[in-house]
Amino acid sequence: MRATCLAAAALMVTGAAPAASVSAAGADSGRPGHCARMNTLTVPGAEHQQADCLDELTTAGTVASGHTDEADWAGLTPKDLATPSGVPGIQIDGYFPDSSTTNTGHGWNHDSQFVIRLPDRWNGGLVIAGSPGVRKQYANDRAFGDWVLARGYAYAATDKGNTGAAFYRDGTEPGDALAEWNRRVTQLNLAAREVTAQRYQRPVTRTLAMGMSNGGYLVRWQLENHPELYDGGVDWEGTLWRTEDPNPLTFLPPTLRAYPTYAAGGAGAGAAHRKIVKAGFPAGSEFLWPYHHQYYWDLTQRIYREELDPGYDGAVEAGTPFCAPGTPACDADYDYGSRPRAVRDAIERIELTGRIGKPLISFHGTLDVLLPISKTSDTYARMVRQEGRGSLHRYYRVEGGTHVDSLFDTFPDRLRPLVPCHRSAVTALERWLDDGRRPPPSRTLPLPDGADPATLLTRCPLGG
Repeated sequence: MRATCLAAAALMVTGAAPAASVSAAGADSGRPGHCARMNTLTVPGAEHQQADCLDELTTAGTVASGHTDEADWAGLTPKDLATPSGVPGIQIDGYFPDSSTTNTGHGWNHDSQFVIRLPDRWNGGLVIAGSPGVRKQYANDRAFGDWVLARGYAYAATDKGNTGAAFYRDGTEPGDALAEWNRRVTQLNLAAREVTAQRYQRPVTRTLAMGMSNGGYLVRWQLENHPELYDGGVDWEGTLWRTEDPNPLTFLPPTLRAYPTYAAGGAGAGAAHRKIVKAGFPAGSEFLWPYHHQYYWDLTQRIYREELDPGYDGAVEAGTPFCAPGTPACDADYDYGSRPRAVRDAIERIELTGRIGKPLISFHGTLDVLLPISKTSDTYARMVRQEGRGSLHRYYRVEGGTHVDSLFDTFPDRLRPLVPCHRSAVTALERWLDDGRRPPPSRTLPLPDGADPATLLTRCPLGG
């Protein structure tokens, strides 16, 4: 479990440079249309691009060819997740103009990197994705990039303009780095639509936004602010940023304050447990708390607080790891409600409203112990309804799901993976857009009694 945890938490591993093209371009491949027009493709606005003709666009081939980076997606999926294959086509790697250098992938030392994959057999659709956490552009490859490519979609993903645990160094004002995430997804959408049309000599007929965690936040933001660029989206446990409670800066500090007392046992443990549950982390998820305390809660609070409220700890950068409550400027003592108006102003630049303009399917695990469901997706679903957009939204609470699917390997008798729920959501969205067949009503999806791990890894029906 420690190896999995370290892989999930270590987000700044240097990526490998792509190997040489796996096959020659175009007519020499023996497949009609294979990599056609590759040398004529131009990604609008890109400062640099590199196109390669590949016999395999999924991780079944890109791991060996160097056209993905396993470190980007380490710890996000179950070990036994099947890998689709048989998807030849063109991969374009590159970057847009940017002044920051947190992404060292390909030896470029340049942010705003992207990957665009164009399968030979195209269904007319395009999937746009931003990375989860503070990972790079290949982070969704295993979770859903492989799968949508196998279904015939073109696929484009971005590093969001900055990466790694020190992402907050990008920009000059609080919130700059996070605000850039949204701009970079919009930029990628426009560029990918055009280069896809160049490749297939016809326009994209359907554009879908997809993402998990911070990537899910990006899906929501795009459908609220640029619905004209999308036909719909799938939001996998998206982060909720809003100027009011709840947001991560309101539920993480009380958890950090209470957890050491809870973990120590003794007379105060019961009261500390109640405080953690009140913060949003449900009773029944206690077996996940030690891991999340060690690898996620403290780091997440410090780096996002530094991005949005750098003045809290003065000249110190991102606080003191695992500081004891009462220590000066300790993030465990952070009180969002008492902070200056400037902090809310920073969040206002990135906040969500619920005013989606295109169909959105959201799902979230009930045992998410990083972004607790009661403080994030439950709240967002209410926001959508309050804005009168409920007819555009379906929301599924997945019993036994947690934030990263790799933990299913450690606790197969207590958790269920969310990968099959994403696939069910995508197919339901496709039917919704194809002929107006609305997905099943929003509901909690119960953990099936007696289901074996193999079944849980492949099935997540949204209906009753």
